[in-house]
Amino acid sequence: MKIKVLLSLAVVALIVAAAWQIGGAEIANLNLREDIRDVAAQTGTHIGYQAPMNEDQVAQLLIQKAGDRGITLTPEQITVRRKPLDSGFFRGQSTWYVAADYSVPVNLGFTTIRLHFTPSSEKGGT
Repeated sequence: MKIKVLLSLAVVALIVAAAWQIGGAEIANLNLREDIRDVAAQTGTHIGYQAPMNEDQVAQLLIQKAGDRGITLTPEQITVRRKPLDSGFFRGQSTWYVAADYSVPVNLGFTTIRLHFTPSSEKGGT
């Protein structure tokens, strides 16, 4: 009887630990996706608050923001492209298409799985 209880507690602890790691990775990814969308919008540039950035500066800013979220990115994992605005108040200006492609290891005790994320500035990116 005691063995069943201890084994059950061990399984529950393993499930909770895995859920905690997976949940943390998902939340970090959601926060990074919001950061990517903020960087891509260049709101500060459009209102004259910031100087325009080039592709390398956008990538470096994204690497810094990812690091703040506990996510390690390299320039090779980031896609940055200028996207002109064709309509609306900011016509003639541009915004960015920004995306990242990375994996996060999740240690399950007996094995490690990798969660793959591809957040982007486009709606619907995961």
